[in-house]
Amino acid sequence: MSISRSAASCLTLPPPEPPGPSGSPLAERSEFEIVGSSAVMKRLRLKVRRIGPHFRTVLVSGEAGTGKELVARKLHAMNLGASGPFVACHATAPEDLLAECAANGGSADPPRPLMKGSQRGTLFLDGINEMPLEEQGRLVGALKKHELMQSRLEASQRMDLRLIASTSEDLRILASTGRFRQDLYQLLATVDIAVPPLRERIEDLPELARCFLDRFAMCYGRNVREIEDEAMNRMQRYCWPGNVREFESVLRNGVLQSEGAVLESHHLPVFTEVSGLGEPAPGTDRSVRLQDVVEQHVLRVLKDCRGNKLRTAEVLGISRSTLYRMLDAGAPTGNVRAQV
Repeated sequence: MSISRSAASCLTLPPPEPPGPSGSPLAERSEFEIVGSSAVMKRLRLKVRRIGPHFRTVLVSGEAGTGKELVARKLHAMNLGASGPFVACHATAPEDLLAECAANGGSADPPRPLMKGSQRGTLFLDGINEMPLEEQGRLVGALKKHELMQSRLEASQRMDLRLIASTSEDLRILASTGRFRQDLYQLLATVDIAVPPLRERIEDLPELARCFLDRFAMCYGRNVREIEDEAMNRMQRYCWPGNVREFESVLRNGVLQSEGAVLESHHLPVFTEVSGLGEPAPGTDRSVRLQDVVEQHVLRVLKDCRGNKLRTAEVLGISRSTLYRMLDAGAPTGNVRAQV
């Protein structure tokens, strides 16, 4: 059934890109495709293409919600030797991983893979910056033991393992201040891929929106194909502290509220409209820090979620531990908790 357009003009999203040359690793868009035509995303894809086929250890850095796991999965999909599965493990709960590592040593039997199911695959350690120091030491020992045992085997018997770790903090700074082990940092940082925040690639929003709208239309049986100009302009003036994950959540909620083919401005939440280029809204203090804007946004979302921290973390696209750290960091100066 056709619908009448609103008086406001609408942004017709670009059609999906045609597939590339046959045989190319990026020939067809998949669920692991890295979306964006901005210069920073082109450089990111180029780096992934260069590293992907032959990597052994990679550190993926970036703010929460930027898509670090997506980059890790793309690296795994492109690796020529990764015939096994992609196994994700959050670094704050590595008990199963380390128990399996410990079982690898001191046995006359053929060694088992570093983690169940990860033989000849890729092990993804998410949030390595949140791993306690004691666990870091155990992980270093397990990795060195694994490499030593593999070096003693014939090539046909080796159980290759590719390791990707993600961090939302600069491990060099953490290591220099004693909050992260230097030896583990050196093991992980052989290759470092930085994923840019969404505020540094605002021009990618229409392309990202097309991908998400196509997905949500299929998932929820909706017919949203266009975004009102005013709605897109509002989103492009927002700094997106939760990055792509927050953008995805906003579009999902907007699609679920929409009954027609156009996503309109009233389908969106109230944004703190700060330009991604750092230009503050008219009438505001031009010396305001981005950290202050982020803290105020976290407070607003937490209040909208009636103090539910799990829901707040989901809306912001961050982990609960990251949310707690942000609240604790803001409490002494901004009285963060008292305002909720």
